[in-house]
Amino acid sequence: MKDAILETKNLTREFKGFIAVNDVNLKVQRGHIHALIGPNGAGKTTCFNLLTKFLEPTSGHILFNGRDITAARPAQIARLGIIRSFQISAVFPHLSVLENVRIGLQRNLGTSFFFWKSEATLNQLNDRAMQLLEEVGLAEFADSITVDLPYGRKRALEIATTLAMEPEMMLLDEPTQGMGHEDVKRVTDLIKKVAKGRTILMVEHNMNVVSGICDRISVLQRGAILAEGDYQTVSQNPQVLEAYMGSTAALEGAH
Repeated sequence: MKDAILETKNLTREFKGFIAVNDVNLKVQRGHIHALIGPNGAGKTTCFNLLTKFLEPTSGHILFNGRDITAARPAQIARLGIIRSFQISAVFPHLSVLENVRIGLQRNLGTSFFFWKSEATLNQLNDRAMQLLEEVGLAEFADSITVDLPYGRKRALEIATTLAMEPEMMLLDEPTQGMGHEDVKRVTDLIKKVAKGRTILMVEHNMNVVSGICDRISVLQRGAILAEGDYQTVSQNPQVLEAYMGSTAALEGAH
């Protein structure tokens, strides 16, 4: 793969003798939407936790833009441009939608998370915050209190606050989980839109979403990569169908 933005080499994580991630060699190509799928307990979230350094690998290496970041701390990873949606999107429920995005933007002022900064200092961020809200379809909700937003729109706000951090690569963990059909479509369209000029790695259970927007898919089973390729290749792989068992119909019927 000619231009891998993120690469893992023999990435392994053991918990007291249980191998949650087993010798994973993952390559995510720049500009792609890449999905990590697999049955429950396959190691997807552990993999995400290793990439963002919420967990330390037992062995193996992580490279970002060719640089070894295995020893980096979570804050360093974020500064390099790898942003995981929930890292900064534990949105503040009692602030307005605009205020939430503005907090994400404070990083660019060099005053990140200094909540006592004057209102005037923060007002200079309003234009950019409104642009981001426009991008995710939330401009009309700028003054709404976040707690009052419907679930799907809260997820859109999480994406806006993630974008405020100017990520080169976004990690989205189950972006459509728990959503109704209409919200799934809205968030899927949004992911496609914000992916322009960025790289996205996502864990996702909804095969309609995966088949509709992902360039490449890695299937995990018992912590190891079982198969890789585009949706058509992966969905016809007998080992993948077997791994999903009851979900076979979901895999086959997604297109």
